Amino acid sequence: MNDSVTASPIRVMIVDDHPMLRDGVVGSIKRQSDMVVVAEAGDGAAAIAAIEAASPDVVLMDLQMPGIDGVEAIQTISKKHPQVRILVLTTYVGDAKALRALKAGANGYLLKSAMRTDLIDAIRAVHGGGHHIPPEVATQIAVHAIGEALTEREIEILSLVAAGNPNKQIAWRLGVSEDTVKAHLKRTFAKLGVTDRTHAVTVAAKRGIIEL
Repeated sequence: MNDSVTASPIRVMIVDDHPMLRDGVVGSIKRQSDMVVVAEAGDGAAAIAAIEAASPDVVLMDLQMPGIDGVEAIQTISKKHPQVRILVLTTYVGDAKALRALKAGANGYLLKSAMRTDLIDAIRAVHGGGHHIPPEVATQIAVHAIGEALTEREIEILSLVAAGNPNKQIAWRLGVSEDTVKAHLKRTFAKLGVTDRTHAVTVAAKRGIIEL
């Protein structure tokens, strides 16, 4: 006899601000005899508000949402409901975003491009106490694990650079000298392995360190 059929179904909650994506996930889960969708939410605040009544076993969590984003929602849910397993659904391959989500309490990380083939197995894996991290994301994490992380100020300055601000404007906005901004950027370039502002922004965005 199949235990997955006779046991209580895995209670799944879907958190994503795109209704069409949620509909697709619901359709996939409905075809499984060992799973049931117990709630849907369009943002982190709605998820936090609904989770107690829904009592999910697994939460599928998007990272990029209006208001309370995925990482903040993961932190709140994992702190208040440590028994709930959280699987991130995202388009981001970058190591920085993955690490933030995993450090916040996520148990798995699934790229939306792989949902059609890997979603159901990933849900079962995290529900069973395991983890799910795509090989390409794990590789990115490993490659950058020994590198020095950017500081909050370095990320702040690089975000201002990405928004098109020159050093003088950045210095004025942050209340520091232009030489201080240049020094931060020099350290940032070294940490990212780049030699100019454009490449720094490109690499940081790809890794999920900043958002464009």
